[in-house]
Amino acid sequence: MSTGMGTGVGTGMGTGVGMGQSEPHANTTVSAKGRGPRDCGLFHLRQPRYIRPMLHITDDIALQDWELSESFMRASGPGGQNVNKVATAVELRFEAARSPALTPAVKSRLKRLAGRRWTKEGAILLQCDETRSQLRNRELVRDRLAELILKALVAPKRRIATKPTRGSVKRRLDSKKQRSAVKSTRGKITPE
Repeated sequence: MSTGMGTGVGTGMGTGVGMGQSEPHANTTVSAKGRGPRDCGLFHLRQPRYIRPMLHITDDIALQDWELSESFMRASGPGGQNVNKVATAVELRFEAARSPALTPAVKSRLKRLAGRRWTKEGAILLQCDETRSQLRNRELVRDRLAELILKALVAPKRRIATKPTRGSVKRRLDSKKQRSAVKSTRGKITPE
């Protein structure tokens, strides 16, 4: 007779979970009928794959999850029935104008680099439908955003106006005189 504790002897359950355990889906032993957790209806309790909410650009710059939003749609092009059934294309929206991680100078360079992808609200829209995998498309579009921000972080070098040296001016004028002399000797030869 079973006491309600332990292995469940006499209940026909095989080796079950003891009463002291808090997670019933943690049991991965095979029951008396030879079924694993997938067959026992416990498979749906598994956690989904972790997707990083923040996007780290550099050690100092990390974009928060509220700055990024993703939407999914059906991709165009080849792919068979997968194209008609699965929303694999990804559109990433980054609220660049409201981002506290970027300085105003970086934001202005980012706006210039983004071009038509910059919206009136100050967001950047990036799309990717290159692969048949939604997860891979998400990684690609996040990588593109990181590359775009890294390019905007690089400040352009200030051009310092220089004055030509006296020697370079003299060489330029001498070569012009020589070329002029060569051209002046050319022309129609008049018969004598």
